[in-house]
Amino acid sequence: MKPLHKRFPFLGLIASMLFLCTQIRGQDAWRVQTIAGDGESGYRGDGGPASEARINNPYGLTIGPENALYFCDMDNHVIRRIDRSGVIQTVAGCGMAGFSGEGGLATEAKMYQPYEVRFDREGNLFVVEMPNHVIRRVDRITGIITTVAGTGQPGYTGDGALAVKGQLFRPHSIQFDASGNLIVCDIGNHRLRSIGHLDGMITTLSGNGKPLFTPDGASIQNAPLNGPRAIDFAPSGDAWLALREGNAVYRLDHKQERWHHVAGTGAKGFTGHDGDARVATLSGPKGISVDPTGNIWLADTESHSVRMIESESGIIRLVVGNGSRGDGPDGEASRCQLARPHGIFAAEGGVIYVGDSENHRIRKITSLR
Repeated sequence: MKPLHKRFPFLGLIASMLFLCTQIRGQDAWRVQTIAGDGESGYRGDGGPASEARINNPYGLTIGPENALYFCDMDNHVIRRIDRSGVIQTVAGCGMAGFSGEGGLATEAKMYQPYEVRFDREGNLFVVEMPNHVIRRVDRITGIITTVAGTGQPGYTGDGALAVKGQLFRPHSIQFDASGNLIVCDIGNHRLRSIGHLDGMITTLSGNGKPLFTPDGASIQNAPLNGPRAIDFAPSGDAWLALREGNAVYRLDHKQERWHHVAGTGAKGFTGHDGDARVATLSGPKGISVDPTGNIWLADTESHSVRMIESESGIIRLVVGNGSRGDGPDGEASRCQLARPHGIFAAEGGVIYVGDSENHRIRKITSLR
């Protein structure tokens, strides 16, 4: 009698497919593609292909109106946009460091090292200028830029008053919560601040100003936050916070108003892959994004890597990078190296965008599954 695989050839095909599926794990499940930047620092290319443009230290990024990708071209002091056809254009900032242009066109204004960019429900653009200690808004229709938070002087004042009269201290990242309030990582004050959607008033959401370890289960009001660097929100309304100096990730249960430890022991390192994220070590995470399925993505900056925490299992995976600084190559994620990535954004369809900062590139990560 003939062997099964000869009598039923399709069985061999099925077996091969099953074997392939078992091999596509971890980094082998992802592919990396450069979509912006030629690898040299500079400022050129507007109106042409983003892949041929020069950018300078890309930081925060997000998908905005018309499904275009917006990013902070940090050391060029501008916000740039990549449309769906791959064309790059400057949408805010004139390319000179400074602070000017209030009430005028955003493209004529001076900005200083924008760190994060987000959009509100109406499609208005919000940007953090860290060294200026301010947050500014670009009107969706008019393109006019105005300051919405911060006086320009570093400090911690203004709670209970209009945000434009309050002081921030090196704000790094921002995100809108489910109610439309703008949440600010006021990292120099070791606090999260909230700017009301309806009244524009600023308040302290969390943090007591002390750069100490955050106990699991700590209340939102009294918790110390050691370097709150980046924040994102899940559809449930819970917040996910990356602590830069704290080398950890916490989830804020918005119903119980308590912080829960999710990842990182607090020690700086690059360990724990494929295990419980709580006992892994992180290395200065500076970007966080929750994907549509609930998984948490990290730009683990000082380990030059992208890591992902599975929402259901709590297991941490290494997606891109090997812990050492490098530049690509594109292709298999297991072969690609990064250089101090900062911004990260998990889009629909399993697509992840990363600001590969000191390679002066933006990378696109896609799943092979």
